[in-house]
Amino acid sequence: MKDHQMGECFLFLVVVMVLSMAHSKADKNENWWSETVPYKMGTEKMTKLHFYFHDTGNPTAVKIAEAPGSNSSATRFGELYMTDDPLNEGPDPNSRLVVRAQGLYGTSGMNESSLIMGISLVFTGDKKFNGSTISVFTRNPITHKEREFAIVGGTGYFQYARGFITAKPYWTSGKNAIIEYNCTVVHY
Repeated sequence: MKDHQMGECFLFLVVVMVLSMAHSKADKNENWWSETVPYKMGTEKMTKLHFYFHDTGNPTAVKIAEAPGSNSSATRFGELYMTDDPLNEGPDPNSRLVVRAQGLYGTSGMNESSLIMGISLVFTGDKKFNGSTISVFTRNPITHKEREFAIVGGTGYFQYARGFITAKPYWTSGKNAIIEYNCTVVHY
């Protein structure tokens, strides 16, 4: 083969390689998504739930971080806690456990005692709801008698959940409390 023919053959091979690499790369990129299609959600349901948040006895929340001035703040502003609190069927701490409140909360008020909460209500005590969750992301002004929390999502039985929780003290003594929760959950 002459130099001229070898150059053309080499150029042809380079073009084929570049095109095949571009083609294989395009195929790989298309695997991460699929065409958007119409989707029918089904019938919306509303579920009402009633249980009691128990923050008594053994600590179920632990401090995992604090701001430099938290200890000198009247509201403990800047503290962050990890929590795993029981929510029972009734106000008696020995009543049946139905939900665990697992997540984070931080002291968010500089001038008022309030929390910012990101928690999942994890259902444990009922075959119908077991393993499902309700996601709550909300402000909790803990000194108010009646509070309302935002439900922003859910899984399992509560997929696409939205709604609200009303919370009011049932019993308090120092740092111990039992809070009554009434939940209105809209879901599919």
